[in-house]
Amino acid sequence: MDAIFKALNDPARRTLLDSLRHKDGQSLQELERQLQMTRFGVMKHLKVLEDAHLVTTRKVGRFKYHYLNAVPLQEVIDRWIEPLLAKPTARAVIDLKSSLEGTAQMTTSSEKPDFVSETFIKTSLDALWDALTKADLMEQYHFACQNVEGDAVEGQTTNFILPDGGKMLSQSTISLTPKSRLEMTFVPHFFGPDAPSSRVVYSAEAQGPLCKLTCEHFGIPAGQEGVAEGWARWTSSLKSFLETGQGLQMAMEEA
Repeated sequence: MDAIFKALNDPARRTLLDSLRHKDGQSLQELERQLQMTRFGVMKHLKVLEDAHLVTTRKVGRFKYHYLNAVPLQEVIDRWIEPLLAKPTARAVIDLKSSLEGTAQMTTSSEKPDFVSETFIKTSLDALWDALTKADLMEQYHFACQNVEGDAVEGQTTNFILPDGGKMLSQSTISLTPKSRLEMTFVPHFFGPDAPSSRVVYSAEAQGPLCKLTCEHFGIPAGQEGVAEGWARWTSSLKSFLETGQGLQMAMEEA
């Protein structure tokens, strides 16, 4: 937590975060144009942001791309604003003011993702994998849906159902490596019945008593950039569910 506030306590670093919020996945050369300082100075500021997990990177070929990782910011909000989460109006104000974009570090690939999100969860790899693949667990922590149909099984579709019975999202499992990697299509029905699909890759890795979860979103169609805020909510609720047994949706309902 201290590293987050240290990282934010500098106008140059806030400028870099604002720039990544406006356009994710920028190279060092692109970010240099935002500040009147040497390349070394910009690199030092980026290192502070990376240490606070507010920025994560992906190297593709000769270039290193930087992504805003909003999950730590969402966790700060949920820690101090939790009593207000039950109030839709208050939450709407928070959402409007934050409009959080998220990102994270990924596997080595020749394809540059549009979005990356990364978080560390105090849980076992088995528990994390079950939460990512079992429908009865997904519906316990999803921030908006109360019913999930279909486990994440290769060749099978998982549907996320809203409280009113409408379909919010469909994801078909393309491939999976147990307890390591899950690749799925992403069809957001909330953008309309004919919304084009994209692709999501989840990567899980045990690191001592923690697990690192990375979410990579590829090929986000024009007009669907708003999914970044949804990823921040989803990740925060998953983390809360695995660490406390309660997803954020449940916490909001009971507050």
